[in-house]
Amino acid sequence: MVLPTILSAELSRVLGKPVQNEQWVHGGDINQAARFEVDGMPYFVKWNDSAPPSMFPAEAFGLQILSRAGAVRVPQVIAQADARDGCPGYLVLEWIEGSRSGGIQTMEQFGIALAELHRHTAPTHGLEQDNFIGRLPQPNQPTASWIEFYRDQRIGYQMTIARQRGRLPARRESLLTRLLERLPDLLDDNTMLPSLLHGDLWGGNYLVDEQGQAVLIDPAVYYGHREMDLAMTELFGGFGGRFYEAYHATYPMDSGYAERRALYQLYYILVHLNLFGEHYGGQVDSIAAHYVGRQ
Repeated sequence: MVLPTILSAELSRVLGKPVQNEQWVHGGDINQAARFEVDGMPYFVKWNDSAPPSMFPAEAFGLQILSRAGAVRVPQVIAQADARDGCPGYLVLEWIEGSRSGGIQTMEQFGIALAELHRHTAPTHGLEQDNFIGRLPQPNQPTASWIEFYRDQRIGYQMTIARQRGRLPARRESLLTRLLERLPDLLDDNTMLPSLLHGDLWGGNYLVDEQGQAVLIDPAVYYGHREMDLAMTELFGGFGGRFYEAYHATYPMDSGYAERRALYQLYYILVHLNLFGEHYGGQVDSIAAHYVGRQ
């Protein structure tokens, strides 16, 4: 048996018939995951005995927001719940047969779809509820100013976590504090619209379905500057030139993105520092020093 007995019973109750044909699904480093069937219909489930309260409901909420936008395919949410009465927290999604990579046409269409997603905007940066990036909390208090939002709820918040975990030595804290002070010189609130973002768009957070269509998974959704998603796609690779060409042709970038890219990647590297340790500390220091040194 793959699923914990109590989870299998819960899913049978929720879906109305017994769970069958359980198989492990690999690829995540936070949750356990499996494919299973109910009455011949396949589903995907991920679960975690120690999931923070609201982690799976927040992810389900984000998937539903992306789905309503209609720009990029996401898995349909079937069921979700926090841990309770010995049963782990879980999220059940439709099962999507697919792969982790696509051809030129897939990536071109993906670039167009992401650009269309980013055309969905809101009056403020943030979201009506907080969520998670990986297993770390991600605050989303709606804020009119992108500079304030990025300072306080992205870099500043991760600094607080790093300090609590002993990953913010004096020099690093000084560099990051000085960087936050410089944000008004580096960013322009007047041109940075609150676009609908996936929020954690690295190469492991999309798959390609049987029709060759990109499918977004594992979001950390909020409204923010669209360059955040693009910067993350470039941090670890996995997207390719046609993806970017199609994106830029559909929704041209503002000037200066190349200079801002590392500034936005800093958030994700801080997240990795807090999740995985000092291996990422040197990158944090290097990026902060680069921007602090620019006058």
